[in-house]
Amino acid sequence: MFFFFPNYLGHPDNYILGNPLVTPTHIVPEWYFLPLYAILRSIPNKLLGVIVMAFAIITLLVLPLINGFWNIIRSIYFKPLLKILIIFFIVNCVVLGWIGGKPVMEPYYFLGQVATFMYFLIFFCFGLIGFIEQSFAKIYLNTK
Repeated sequence: MFFFFPNYLGHPDNYILGNPLVTPTHIVPEWYFLPLYAILRSIPNKLLGVIVMAFAIITLLVLPLINGFWNIIRSIYFKPLLKILIIFFIVNCVVLGWIGGKPVMEPYYFLGQVATFMYFLIFFCFGLIGFIEQSFAKIYLNTK
């Protein structure tokens, strides 16, 4: 479908003719950058916001390595807590994307800060839950 309609998910402001005398009131990036844009906007300090956004990208790159080395059980089928955490992560990314498309106003700004905190808390919980489930797996496998 996207081969026939490549601009289907594009923002309608992209189709307004350019006028150098008027700046658009609400400029947002494409939909796939909106979660990172919301993380960038939720930090009041510009330099700290860029550092936090870079750290958000780095944590996505490190995610496969968080509990892959020491895990006996690698399948998510046997990890119910990790399934729930992945659902929370997906919902949080959708919320961050929704907030990234909204203007910088008070309820969206606070929700962006909460969702940014939850984003990094979920990554911390990925490692913690992987460690807990690994400990239970070692205890269970040693008793059998």
